[in-house]
Amino acid sequence: MGPVSTSTAVPLTARSPEELTAFLAEQQAAHQALVAAGLTLDLTRGKPAAAQLDLAERLLSLPDGFRSRDGVDVRNYGGLEGIAELREMFAELLWVEPGQVVAGGSSSLVMMREVLVDLWLKGGVTSERPWSQEERVRFLCPVPGYDRHFTLLEWLGIEMVPVPSDEFGPDAEACAALVAEDPSIKGMWVVPTYANPTGSIVGDDVARRLASMPAAAPDFTILWDNAYAFHHLTEEEAASADILTLAAEAGNPHRPVMFASTSKITLAGAGVAFLAGSEEVVRWYLGHLGKGSIGPDKLNQLRHAQFFGSPAGVREHMARHREIIAPKFAEVLRVLDERLAGLGVASWTEPAGGYFISLDVLPGTAARVIELAKQAGVALTPAGSAFPYGQDPEDRNIRLAPTFPEPAEVTRATEVVATCALLAAAETLASGA
Repeated sequence: MGPVSTSTAVPLTARSPEELTAFLAEQQAAHQALVAAGLTLDLTRGKPAAAQLDLAERLLSLPDGFRSRDGVDVRNYGGLEGIAELREMFAELLWVEPGQVVAGGSSSLVMMREVLVDLWLKGGVTSERPWSQEERVRFLCPVPGYDRHFTLLEWLGIEMVPVPSDEFGPDAEACAALVAEDPSIKGMWVVPTYANPTGSIVGDDVARRLASMPAAAPDFTILWDNAYAFHHLTEEEAASADILTLAAEAGNPHRPVMFASTSKITLAGAGVAFLAGSEEVVRWYLGHLGKGSIGPDKLNQLRHAQFFGSPAGVREHMARHREIIAPKFAEVLRVLDERLAGLGVASWTEPAGGYFISLDVLPGTAARVIELAKQAGVALTPAGSAFPYGQDPEDRNIRLAPTFPEPAEVTRATEVVATCALLAAAETLASGA
């Protein structure tokens, strides 16, 4: 447990200079004790714990045989779109038709990069020209968001336009106003279910607005990264909005490209990734993919199909994941509430799924909190990571990833974060900054 408890809920901003000075001294002493403890803890990346990976150990003895349901020898070349039984299984889970799904390799992030590169070099189904031939290409980025999405855009030289988001997802009206007027805005990222890092869930109303909003760019594209669609922390499971149907009904069937994977479901480095879109988008993607691939690892796809057996098998498997990680999330929330509630220096999300908790500390102190945590042996994602170009304009957001550490480590690491948040806030307020 942390060495100093907040015995009163009087906000720090309401305390006298003398009380602030005393509080600062307490937190400095607490922090020095943590530094002396020599901890080595990590809350940076959203990795599954070993116990989660153990749930998929039977995969290592599969597949049973080497022929898919339709008799194809999966040891050989071919089948660029993936095996039918796995595509059908995840089509049902993702609310699409099997003909709209591609089962690929182990990384959905690679599929996202392939789609962006294909758009850049060749243009999409509704493009007038390749994106690289446009004078300017911009992308809407709901914030806070996923750092690797932003890294991909920056790598390609695509300008990023931050848009606000809340517990219901991106501000759809702000997005609509931007895309209606500016043909250089070619697309946007959306993590629809249990978003990284906030845990927000895009409802049907927001999804319908994004799918139907008029766009100045004829090839405006929504990259719909459904990475956490099945990662529930409660028995009440949120269902992702049916973006492909909504877009088709709005007359924009080629607008969304969906991604998902089993990376945090089975084995993080040896799962199966999926792409979904209109049948035309699927043909477009496979046409470009075929220039550099003769087919995916169908043995791995067959072992996954046999391991799960059915969509219900996926859901049952994820319930076992929930038993492992939900207590870790509950512990983070318990410590944050015990140490920080009522002090007016922090707020945090309470997600119903996904892999992260988003912590907002006193504006101007996130980088300092992360620096102090590092001194105390706790690694956190760099400040600004959840924003384009690594720039959090308020320097307040910190992403916490509690899945990988052991439960006792989660408690200790969160205690450190809480102490560092209090120390950084006290430093700032005591200095009058």
